[in-house]
Amino acid sequence: MKSETEQLQEELNKNLFDSLIKFLQNSHSGFQKSSRDWGCQIKLREIPTAALILGVNVTDHDLTFRSLTEALQNVTPYVVSLKARDCPDMKHFLQKLFSQLMDCCVDVESKEEEKDIQKNIYCSMDSLSNWYRNVTKNTDPRRPGKKSTSSSPWQSPPVVLILKDMESFTTKVLQDFIVISSQHLHEFPLILIFGIATSPIIIHRLLPHAVSSLLCIEIFQSLSCKEHLTTVLDKLLLTTEFPFKLSEKVLQILTNIFLYYDFSIQNFIKGLQLSLLEHFYSQPLSVLCCDLPEAKRRLNFLSDSQCENIRRLPSFRRYVEKQAAEKQVALLTNERFLKEEAQSLLENLHVYHTNYFLVLKCLHQFTSSLPKYPLGRQIRELYCTCLEKNIWESEEYASALQLLRMLAKDELMIILQKCFNILKSSEEQLGSTAKGVEELLAQFQSLDAEAKEEEDTSGSQSKGFQKTDLYHLQKSLLEMKELRRTGKKQTKFEALREKVVNFIDSLVREYLLPPETQPLHEAMYFTAAHTLHEHLNAAPRIALHTALNNPYYYLKNEALKTEEGCIPNVAPDVCIAYKLHLECSRLINLVDWSEAFATVVTAAEKVDANSITSEERNEIIHARFIRAVSELELLGFVKPTKQKTDHVARLTWGGC
Repeated sequence: MKSETEQLQEELNKNLFDSLIKFLQNSHSGFQKSSRDWGCQIKLREIPTAALILGVNVTDHDLTFRSLTEALQNVTPYVVSLKARDCPDMKHFLQKLFSQLMDCCVDVESKEEEKDIQKNIYCSMDSLSNWYRNVTKNTDPRRPGKKSTSSSPWQSPPVVLILKDMESFTTKVLQDFIVISSQHLHEFPLILIFGIATSPIIIHRLLPHAVSSLLCIEIFQSLSCKEHLTTVLDKLLLTTEFPFKLSEKVLQILTNIFLYYDFSIQNFIKGLQLSLLEHFYSQPLSVLCCDLPEAKRRLNFLSDSQCENIRRLPSFRRYVEKQAAEKQVALLTNERFLKEEAQSLLENLHVYHTNYFLVLKCLHQFTSSLPKYPLGRQIRELYCTCLEKNIWESEEYASALQLLRMLAKDELMIILQKCFNILKSSEEQLGSTAKGVEELLAQFQSLDAEAKEEEDTSGSQSKGFQKTDLYHLQKSLLEMKELRRTGKKQTKFEALREKVVNFIDSLVREYLLPPETQPLHEAMYFTAAHTLHEHLNAAPRIALHTALNNPYYYLKNEALKTEEGCIPNVAPDVCIAYKLHLECSRLINLVDWSEAFATVVTAAEKVDANSITSEERNEIIHARFIRAVSELELLGFVKPTKQKTDHVARLTWGGC
């Protein structure tokens, strides 16, 4: 699953990276050509700039820029990435740029020399230009001592500068760097890539026209976060390649965090990985969550206790209750018969998933273009609804069928063709269904031929029609209206359209059953939504209070077990100080607090005559108290106050 995720990330960014590389090559080709054309001369004064719109999912940007840097290094070895926090002014900006350019040099022999030179050189654009001139002049791809990681086609490759968070850079730093760089562009070929999370308008808000006119800007848009999520779900969950699945509540938690918090695909994948770990940690029968041949093999080696775990599954108990009395006894007493039956149940579960996802995608093709999207616009919304309940019992499904009965012929044929392509990909399971869709398509095509023949015949007959007066025309219209009111006769197209709606409805009722109806589904589905919610939507204040007030909850040390209200002297010092401070008012006297701390710590201690003296022990206790108070201050529970020098102010639970 991890390798599939990494490969998916590369595929999704491939088109974007290819466009950026093409832009870089086209931009630098202009610098390589010497032309006296006025337009080319103006072009040479503008810095080629790629505005890369990545979206507000900032946590995913680092991975994107890391992959982009690797892709660009195949074109030029001089790729530098800078962040706004490292460049508060122009001096630090140039220093970071110069140091990273030094690191880009891969000549092992001169690397140490250049580091020594870097310490002695004042960083400026002149020094950068001189360094670039010397490096490109000495570059020889045929040198045996040169270890080059770049396959650059140019003798003087461009310098690519990536500003990861362009919105966070100081306006003055950006303006000064762009103005200075444009003056040295003929000797220091620079290409800028702006990482933008919001909108390209931010460029013109940060830079005045005099500066932005020095940039030749081209905008590149990355894939939408929602489209990215849909692709991840399709590759990881809506497939039989990976047997691990999520329940409706777990999937809803992960998608809600994605949609309402961060739009981060990386965090969504981490949540999916956490669900996987929790499933294998908490579910004893998760050993069966693997490929079907491997699961069958593992079934044969299950112990008696693991067989009992199968019998305790709610889905398996429901399955046993539906069987005949003799088979019930065999399933509950005979281990060998149980394993054979479990193998057939796992096969049925595999077939169920194959059919389920094919029909789900077909239903999505029908409902994704309906007005107001009664079953959702994205397939994940439809998937969550199908996981939760029988979808055909919902009002939204009934309204979707009504809208389907009003689709035009062209729309129906396009949707049926898409469904045929989906079902054709797995002819082993739903081959007969694919043939049924193909027959429906053929009937629609025959309708077109019949319609053309009727038009031809009606055209020839219209010449023989006689004129009618107003009385006969009104009479015929009333007869048609009465016929429509009493019982309208369906046309061939309407009858065929009704047949299509009934066909997809029968597929939904047969194959889109909730997973809870399948025996042994607990081995594949992670359902502990509450556990996942506790891990992902953590409440640090509650966790901190629990850890300090009841350290046994996390440490599991029997010596820390006490009655409520008691303070054990073996508890960590910060816990003792915390529980004592809860008994104080807004201002806490440090002397009283220290004496109470010493009383608790020395309680029930046996004084050894050969041990350290009481003065040394008091000093140790005093040091422990100071450290505990410092830790509470660091955690934000207390702070020094100017009202009284020997007091601290309490900050939480009724503090100031």
